[in-house]
Order: sequence, then structure tokens, then C-alpha cells
Amino acid sequence: MSPKVETSTPVNTPTPIGPYNHIAKVGQFISIGGTAGVNPVSGKLAGADVYSQTKQILESFSVMLASVESDLNHVVHVNIFLKNMQDFEEMNRAYVEVMGDHRPARTVIGVNELPKPGVLLTMNLTAVTKE
Repeated sequence: MSPKVETSTPVNTPTPIGPYNHIAKVGQFISIGGTAGVNPVSGKLAGADVYSQTKQILESFSVMLASVESDLNHVVHVNIFLKNMQDFEEMNRAYVEVMGDHRPARTVIGVNELPKPGVLLTMNLTAVTKE
């Protein structure tokens, strides 16, 4: 029997801008697709700066992970798609504030553009459940 793929987009997270769910889970493995720094209540960007957008993305990840029995301490890898590499340090400042001492593998990729106006970065991740 093939493993079942469960997909979801929890409440209190941004609405996907395309035909997808934020989360795909197979057994203990979790994948969260590209997420921008959109405040789920207002539907608008959390701020015009990379620091605010980074914090919002990580807060959204926390909510998403909790919905599938995980948390930020169980993140295995993070991909960051950054529109301007000059924002690298400010992105890192917000990232460290939220992630604390947990340092999963990470890749930062400079991109020319992102699909939503005003978005300075998106992130996706791989994680595992707590158990």
C-alpha cells in the first residue's frame, strides 16, 4: 500500500495565491510550500521591510506546523528566496529571533522577482512530526 499524502491549509495562515495547499504530509515527513510574509487576518503584507516579512513567515510556519503535530524545533531544512541580497542580514536578524538556537540546514537563493507585489522573500521548509 502506498503512503497517503495529506494536504492542508490551516486557518489563521495566509490564503495560497495559487492552486495548492501550504502543507503536504506523508507519515512523519512534512513539507510546507512557498510562503510570503502576509498577515492572515488582514490579507496584507506584514510590513514593507524584509524583517517584518520574515517574522510573519516564521509565525505562519509555526501555526502550520502545529496543525500537523510539529513545531519550529523539528524543521530539517529551510529554503529562502530573497529578492535583494542586501536584505540578508535583516532577514537573518528576524530568523534568529524566531528560530532561537535551532539551526536547521538552510539555503538562501537570490531571485529576480516574486509573484506577489511588495513581497521581498518567500520561504519553504521540510520538517518532521514531534513523534
